[in-house]
Amino acid sequence: MPAFEVQTSQRVYSNVVERGIIGSIRDFLPATTGKLFLVTTEDVWQLHGSKVQAQFEEGELTVLFFPGGEPNKRLAALEWLAEGMSEGGADRKSLVIGFGGGIVTDVSGFLAAVFMRGVPVLQIPTTLLAQVDAATGGKTGVNLRSGKNLLGSFHQPIAVLIDPDVLCTLPEREYRAGLFEVIKCGIIRDRALFDLFSQRADEILSLQPELVEQLISGAVRIKAEVVSADETEGDLRRILNFGHTIGHALEAETAYARFLHGEAVAWGMAVATELAAILGMLPRGEAKRIQEVIFRFGPLPSAGGLDADRLLMRLGKDKKTLGGRVHFVLPTAIGEVKIVSDVETSAVRKAVGETLR
Repeated sequence: MPAFEVQTSQRVYSNVVERGIIGSIRDFLPATTGKLFLVTTEDVWQLHGSKVQAQFEEGELTVLFFPGGEPNKRLAALEWLAEGMSEGGADRKSLVIGFGGGIVTDVSGFLAAVFMRGVPVLQIPTTLLAQVDAATGGKTGVNLRSGKNLLGSFHQPIAVLIDPDVLCTLPEREYRAGLFEVIKCGIIRDRALFDLFSQRADEILSLQPELVEQLISGAVRIKAEVVSADETEGDLRRILNFGHTIGHALEAETAYARFLHGEAVAWGMAVATELAAILGMLPRGEAKRIQEVIFRFGPLPSAGGLDADRLLMRLGKDKKTLGGRVHFVLPTAIGEVKIVSDVETSAVRKAVGETLR
């Protein structure tokens, strides 16, 4: 049972990777916990809800159904969920359980952060992307029309329970989308993790159990180390945004309808890699290898037909832009990245044009 500890100013907690762990939720609840409110989607509950419900007496767990999807990741949905908690008799001893993909963990975490100025949250991610990224680190939020996750807070969970068994019911596209976040971890911090994707691609795509657990554990370890060193993204944690600068712009520009988050990040990593090569920060051979691995785990929805100038305009509205300066996380080698700002617009436009075709 691999467990990776996250140490933050809010709390110290574990990310536990164990098959079947969604049947042991009670073991991770504080003794003083009041009413339980579980946020999930209809499809996740139909697939896995019986394993959760069996652990609780009737009336002990209130299930709040979130409609799912990036277009619904808005304040209106958050208010509706908060009203459901209030009507269900929630108080400051209540606990929120996020049970779903990355959108659910983001929204449920934000709900817990703001309800009565903060109640605990337990995260149980059910997609690969949520398991290796979204559920860990305390980042929570909802979208505005102008950009992704522009409203949110840092609210650390009491634990993150990661059950690889649930991935067996995940649609192939969702699984592949999650793999891009693991590839990201390899590029920014662990060359050996990245090498698995070029050496064992067929086994990864066929969900070979031991290899899947290795990938999850590797990514979670990296996320836990980075968050423990920089909880609120003051410096080191920004490396986790590799691929997200362009990725978020792609999502917003297409109204969150064309790409899954991991797919947009994949395109963003490809663009950032091209930009690093253009700037002379990354050898062209390394850049080619990174891009080949990214596209090996597609297919990706087409990014063609998008206006480069509109994408560049959206970069200025991203929450990672500071003082009007767009920051990019760019690879200098496989396993190493550097945060740079004030990149010439012409270079960014060239990288976008060379990649998003």
